[in-house]
Amino acid sequence: MTEEDTNSSPEAPERPHLQVATHQTRHVVVDYFDPPGARRLSRTLSSIPRTRRHESDDSSEETLTVGENVDFERLVRRYLHKRDESDIKPRQLGVMFENLRVVGLGASASFQPTLGSLFNPMNVVHAVQMLRHPPLLDILSGFEGVVRPGEMLLVLGRPGSGCSTFLKVLANQRSSFHSVEGEVFYDSITPTELAKHYRGDVQYCPEDDVHFPTLTVDQTIHFASKARAPQTRIQEQKRSEFTRVLADLYETIFGLNHVKDTVVGDASIRGVSGGEKKRVSISEAMATRSRITSWDNSTRGLDSSTALEYVRALRIATDLVRNASIVSIYQAGESLYQMFDKVCLIYEGRMVYFGPADRARQYFIDMGYVPANRQTTPDFLVSVTDPNGRTAAEEPREASGSNTKPIPRNALEFEAYYRDSEIRRINLEDIKEYRSEFVDKHHLVQSYRESAHQEKARHTRRKSAYVISIPMQVRIVMLRRIQIMRGSFLSQALQTTTFILQGVIIGTTFLRLQDATSAYFSRGGVLFFSVFIPTLFNMSEIPALFAQRAIVHRHETAAMYHPMVEALALTLVDIPFTFVTLALFSVLIYFIVQLQQTASQFFTFFAVLFVVGVSMKAFFRGLAAAFKSEAPAQALGGILLLALALYTGYQIPRPSMIGALRWISYINPVLYAFDALMTNEFSTLNGICSNLVPSGPGYEGISLANQVCPIVGALPGQDRVNGNRYVELSFEYYHKNMWRNFGILCSFGVFFLLCLLIFTEFNTSTAADKAVVLFKRGTKPDALKEAEAAVGNDEEKEKAAAKPTDRGDEEKAKEALTEQPKMNNVFSWEHLHYQVKASGENRTLLDDVSGYVAPGKLTALMGESGAGKTTLLNVLAERTDTGVVAGDRFFNGQALPPDFQSQTGYCQQMDTHVGNTTVREALQFSARLRQPFSVPTLEKDAYAEKCLKMCGLEEFADAMVGTLNVEQRKRTTIGVELAAKPKLLLFLDEPTSGLDSQSAWAIVSFLRALADNGQAILCTIHQPSAELFQVFDRLLLLKKGGQTVFFGDLGHNASGVINYFELNGARKCEPGDNPAEYMLDVIGAGATATVDRDWHEVWRNSQECQEATEELKTIHDEGRKQPPVSATLKSTYANPWIYQARIVVKRSFLTYWRDPTYLMSKLTLNIFGGLFIGFTFFKSEDTIQGSQNKLFAVFMATILSAPLGGQLHVPYIKMRNIYEIRERASRMYHWSALVTAQILVEIPWNILGSSLFFVCWYWTVGFPSSRGGYTYFMYGALFPIYYTTIALAVASMCATAEIASLMFSFLFSFVLTFDGVVQPYRELGWWRWMYHLSPFTYLIAGLVGQAVGRQPINCSGEELVTIQPPAGQTCGSFMGEYIQRAGGYLINSDAASDCQFCSSRNTDEWLGPTFNIYWHDRWRNLGLFICYIVFNKDELNGLVVSVPNEMMY
Repeated sequence: MTEEDTNSSPEAPERPHLQVATHQTRHVVVDYFDPPGARRLSRTLSSIPRTRRHESDDSSEETLTVGENVDFERLVRRYLHKRDESDIKPRQLGVMFENLRVVGLGASASFQPTLGSLFNPMNVVHAVQMLRHPPLLDILSGFEGVVRPGEMLLVLGRPGSGCSTFLKVLANQRSSFHSVEGEVFYDSITPTELAKHYRGDVQYCPEDDVHFPTLTVDQTIHFASKARAPQTRIQEQKRSEFTRVLADLYETIFGLNHVKDTVVGDASIRGVSGGEKKRVSISEAMATRSRITSWDNSTRGLDSSTALEYVRALRIATDLVRNASIVSIYQAGESLYQMFDKVCLIYEGRMVYFGPADRARQYFIDMGYVPANRQTTPDFLVSVTDPNGRTAAEEPREASGSNTKPIPRNALEFEAYYRDSEIRRINLEDIKEYRSEFVDKHHLVQSYRESAHQEKARHTRRKSAYVISIPMQVRIVMLRRIQIMRGSFLSQALQTTTFILQGVIIGTTFLRLQDATSAYFSRGGVLFFSVFIPTLFNMSEIPALFAQRAIVHRHETAAMYHPMVEALALTLVDIPFTFVTLALFSVLIYFIVQLQQTASQFFTFFAVLFVVGVSMKAFFRGLAAAFKSEAPAQALGGILLLALALYTGYQIPRPSMIGALRWISYINPVLYAFDALMTNEFSTLNGICSNLVPSGPGYEGISLANQVCPIVGALPGQDRVNGNRYVELSFEYYHKNMWRNFGILCSFGVFFLLCLLIFTEFNTSTAADKAVVLFKRGTKPDALKEAEAAVGNDEEKEKAAAKPTDRGDEEKAKEALTEQPKMNNVFSWEHLHYQVKASGENRTLLDDVSGYVAPGKLTALMGESGAGKTTLLNVLAERTDTGVVAGDRFFNGQALPPDFQSQTGYCQQMDTHVGNTTVREALQFSARLRQPFSVPTLEKDAYAEKCLKMCGLEEFADAMVGTLNVEQRKRTTIGVELAAKPKLLLFLDEPTSGLDSQSAWAIVSFLRALADNGQAILCTIHQPSAELFQVFDRLLLLKKGGQTVFFGDLGHNASGVINYFELNGARKCEPGDNPAEYMLDVIGAGATATVDRDWHEVWRNSQECQEATEELKTIHDEGRKQPPVSATLKSTYANPWIYQARIVVKRSFLTYWRDPTYLMSKLTLNIFGGLFIGFTFFKSEDTIQGSQNKLFAVFMATILSAPLGGQLHVPYIKMRNIYEIRERASRMYHWSALVTAQILVEIPWNILGSSLFFVCWYWTVGFPSSRGGYTYFMYGALFPIYYTTIALAVASMCATAEIASLMFSFLFSFVLTFDGVVQPYRELGWWRWMYHLSPFTYLIAGLVGQAVGRQPINCSGEELVTIQPPAGQTCGSFMGEYIQRAGGYLINSDAASDCQFCSSRNTDEWLGPTFNIYWHDRWRNLGLFICYIVFNKDELNGLVVSVPNEMMY
């Protein structure tokens, strides 16, 4: 327990004006979640030494009522006594705001950008104008109120009204807004001072629970307690004891002891449940001892029982710690609402109520609005802000005399009404009282400052917002990083294994290199790979850093630690892992290759690699830290990686670099590492010449004085070439500079680390996505016109709902509904059982479930979390691929038709759509592919239009699905299924999940209208209000274990289900109770609920169960008198494959055209890569070095396929996920149609990109124009087809884009290693079989053979070797026989001395023996390369990879 925040100050003044009436449900026992844990914790607290025996018996109504077993309050008071004796100053904080106005930037609707719009000059002019004069909009205006310590404020409003903005501003999170005006005081502390010195005392917690997934619950909470642990503690308690007790306290209060050693988890790592994760977030925030906390829509996705437990937990935290809690909740139940002291209602950015929660309902009734039957107070409050959802009193209030004011109809009128109300006068008096007591009081500021300073660690600055010192922060963050790495052991092991495999591959490729000069080039190759592989692999640090940035940013705003401390700790903890990994890598390469075998040279080699590894990690992390979003960081990282590779000095030595770009080599840290490795290796090398010139037949007795070695650095008359001289002349590397280069490399590492720390400290936020609905270009819908008129909208997570539907639209929708095909068949199931394997044991998810769905009836499937609602829906819809299903499913008592899935519709909880298609296109796509081929396309499209009207989506028909709000996306999901004309049944899984109460009502009302028109609907639903619950006709209620608790008619006002439970011994359902919450409470739903009977057994023995069984038997008997439901399709799919492919290809082309970021990144990479590589090898000459430069220009051009191929994975896997999750189960099209579409849409863009690359690269390097045709066909046409097919084939074998990227990179490096360039063919040895297997062998051989082959070579002066002929012979006569046999030419054949010999006359003489590349093989190489493309396509067609759906979520 913290010393200063556990209780309210005894001097806290009374607040008569807004004193909230005490409600029994507002006080929650401390041991509510975990009674045994509370008792254990009580013993722990009791063990703290007592200095005084007497205890205070003062009572306070704000303190918690403690359960019978443990007097927890007395223990807390004893603890507070010790705090007072220790002279520890307590502090607490409230917030007052007056005339609050928030101004935001941006528009709420716009046009979808396309590749064409990027190049439209008018759009460029418009963008410039927007930058000069950005659109501004009042998000909030005229807000005023007070939230005191110990109070809970509920913020209500429709999505887009400004709730999130309000919560952020009260939590002092202002950076995302253009301006915040008005007065905001945190007692006597200004927002500026609070942000600078006390930032951790006020926090904003978003609705998403974002934590490090591999940390356990205890590690997460314990870390928060350590990060904000005070320096002054009672009874000289140790810091470790304090943080341990504090973590145990919150884990006990919030019922987390049973999962304390379980990882938190995320979408891909299984961890604690949603409710437990929410309690982890609460515990973490409480452990940081925040005084004011804003919780944004924290119950999203929770069922009603779990949501209530969460708010009870908040009530406990607020009462116990005496902080201020500000909460925004959608679909709040009545019992949940009663936990709050105050409520604020927002209507289109206007505050229309701020006051006591228990007076709000009557306030709006007095205004003239009437709540619906059993409508909860929060639903009623939100409904009055919806013109379509509110109900005015029938009798005019003027006539009744109760009120002479007109009923408000819009936001301005509501605000005016509130400003003239008694509630507002009370609020103003409360503000006035708060101002007089707490604002501009220097002694309060001084007291708060002293309290804050008292808890700071000894070496922490007085004005710092952080509690502990930087060394202490480093220590705890390093420990957390170790825990994270321990939790993600698999990824660490994978990285180490990859390095080891690369070491083995590279080592065996250059196996046991000889000291002879023939291996000099290969030694440079192995050293280049050694230094470049760590650089390449460290690029993965970019996505890794962005994955944790949101967490680090949240911790920084909570003043837990400096962001730079996280970066420093990450680097320090990585050092031993990097050391071990690179040690293994170095040992493998060094001793397999057999580089110079001296201890000093090996350790120098390892030291350089280690520093490169650490430095390049810091480089890529610093690059990521400099950007707010991942895409530009990845793009720049790819370009810089290309620069690092090209200007290392291996492909093109520094003497050959053009002057305009040579400066890049001087700022390339990898070059200094390569320089140091080369001089380290060659300093002791004095290799024997592999090919003395002249030698062979006819030169047996020749003197060494008449021979020379044709290697740079060779001297006449010597058969050995000194390594130092070789690297000096070839690369301008000098051994004397080796340690200077090492020092420069270390300096780069320090510089990159400093950049990482600086960027991380000052750039912690991420680029926020604004809620903007995007429309198809060429349309002008009303929503876009309204957005332009309003010049923007609230920066909420969801756009506000559309304007009210006029009567004409409603009539159109009703008319369209009447044309929906009627259903006449009854779907039933009997004795369903479902078992799956879990942890080696059989687990029953469904246990003897029976029921039916009748046409024209809306049937609800309900139960607590884990009861098996979605499981039953999936089993009924035949959408399970694992486990064992037993039992029967019937239509009219007879077997299901073979095309059952095609005749039913299934709306999943996740609205899975292609984001860049319009609503109309999505419905047309479904109609065209799911309706029979015999139906004309025009008729299918016409029916899709009717579905648009049915779903009320006409206004958003041309809007991109991915930009719609939750309600509109849900309507689109339903529309997509209706467009298929399901003849039998419609399944829906949680259609109201994540919606506010009014949107949920709109969706369920739409389902009601569908059912009224003959549709048979089975729908799972959670957290329904009483009003929503009454819309359904029938109910199937399940308990945990998939057991039936009730099945039957709901009855009027849910009387059927209420009477059933009351007659069977349940408590009475009070008039104000929500029947949905009542029945869940009765059957024991929720983590903490208990029951005194088995309601499944009660159901099995009940009269209602017998009646349901008889009714089911009657349905079967009557149905079997009719013919069975026949199949409508003769094959698996409704349409032939050609039609499927045509429709899917059209959608893919539209999707790509509307993704200019992806296309531009593809084209830009090609253009920049072409220019960069082209100018690097600019106008390469016809010398040996120039020919080598041309070879590497081709080699580097092929390397570009690695990032280009990697780009394909994300869009392909996203599209595949949509197919796997929704479209395959609906039998829309065969998977090969999807693969064909992806190939056909990628190839034209990749060919365009390669063409642009070719134009920028080919003539810049200096290749002859006469040979451009073949080269273009090979590189510009066939090569993009190859890397497109191989990249898609690899992605088809992988579950995620990350795994696909890793696999593709590994495969790419594997085939690239054996293409005969870096390690020439003659030196490959055992790996020659891989050379013949690598497709890049034939690609590079074809390109180089055509573009470089059969061309003369004119050696430069450095490449000519000087030979002394024997006395009496001319150069020509002496060298003639050798030249005729081995090639080469003489400059001065008539000379009698100093013969100038060039080892190659033409490129074939140079390429053939060394690289096995011949001009005459170019067409053979082209044909073989085409064979690889065909193989890739066949492989792609043969890969049927069905990734389990749980991996998609």
